[in-house]
Amino acid sequence: MDINATFIGQIIVFLIMLWFIAKVVVPMIAAPINERYKKIAEGLAAGERGEKDLAAAAARVDEIVREARARAQQIEAQAHVQANEIIETAKRTASAEGARILQSAEAQIALERQSARDELRRQVATLAVAGAGKIIEREIDASAHAQLLDKLVAQI
Repeated sequence: MDINATFIGQIIVFLIMLWFIAKVVVPMIAAPINERYKKIAEGLAAGERGEKDLAAAAARVDEIVREARARAQQIEAQAHVQANEIIETAKRTASAEGARILQSAEAQIALERQSARDELRRQVATLAVAGAGKIIEREIDASAHAQLLDKLVAQI
């Protein structure tokens, strides 16, 4: 192979071209590529941060849900206790009211029984006076014999 001036000139032009490409063209192409790499790296880092944040948020949500369920169970238990207390209070009140009504009814019955006995005694006394009057065939004056009639009513 012959080395001549054309070949040396081509080598020099080639080297200048390489130098020009290395100093001018490569940085022009590399800058956007490097910028794109940075954006991709930032995107990946943000994605990882997002996944970590999502996992933390999911854990927090799970904790909040557990707390809410526990609180709901406490509220439900308190409601059951209060309902049982209200039922027991209502039972005691109803029992007391029933006893009071029963006592009142018994007292009313006793009063009516006594009233009926008194009325019956008066009727028996009236019949006894009428019967005695017929037996002796003369009229007996109830006002004149009031003391005697009172004794008769007391004995009956």
